[in-house]
Amino acid sequence: MKILALETSAKAASCAVLDGGIPAATSWQCTGLTHSRTLLPMVQDMLRNCELSLADIDAFAVAAGPGSFTGLRIGIAAVKGLAWAVDKPCLPVSTLEAMAWPLAHLEGIIVCAMDARRQQIYNAVFQSGNGSLSRLRPDRAISLEDAAGDLAPLDLPLTIVGDGAPLCCGFFQQKGIPCRLAPPHLRQQSAIGVGMAAANLWPNGAVSPQELTPVYLRLSQAERERLAREGSHTFS
Repeated sequence: MKILALETSAKAASCAVLDGGIPAATSWQCTGLTHSRTLLPMVQDMLRNCELSLADIDAFAVAAGPGSFTGLRIGIAAVKGLAWAVDKPCLPVSTLEAMAWPLAHLEGIIVCAMDARRQQIYNAVFQSGNGSLSRLRPDRAISLEDAAGDLAPLDLPLTIVGDGAPLCCGFFQQKGIPCRLAPPHLRQQSAIGVGMAAANLWPNGAVSPQELTPVYLRLSQAERERLAREGSHTFS
């Protein structure tokens, strides 16, 4: 079972091939270049170096959200096109769950945190151990203050992963919540995590390319501004 996985939810872009749930190849880039420029060349080079074609891939996985609105759209569009070309299924994966899977060998609690701006994080919480995950909290957009209140009663070691991890760790420690940062090489979002989560979802989580959609968790800034304008017109 070969899965081609893409991750474009944040600043870094990455792709990976997993065979039987085991990483076979990966490419990761965080240079500030746009995902629309870097992603497909990375995929092409990785497959060529593996002597694989799209037809050799059994399913295409992608971090479907939450995350950057533009980044998610780029990843979703790329997977739709690749899967459609060879008539293969897609596996939409929670960005937050994908962040937790590379740490599933740890005994404890994994706190996934992406900086959502506006004094919020995108967050999910998992209990990990023996290479598996058990979800404790759903994917959500939540304030740091509310997250701290929610996590304080948990008594297992907290390991924080994601691009919002440094922000969260400092805030939680100020609140007296013991926690630690995931090591740098496992802290950022990666396509390997997407592939591991996708392998766990197969086959029940598979959808057609037409059914693949992003999961934003909250409205975009443009939509919020539009609703604000419409509301002001209503009461003017």
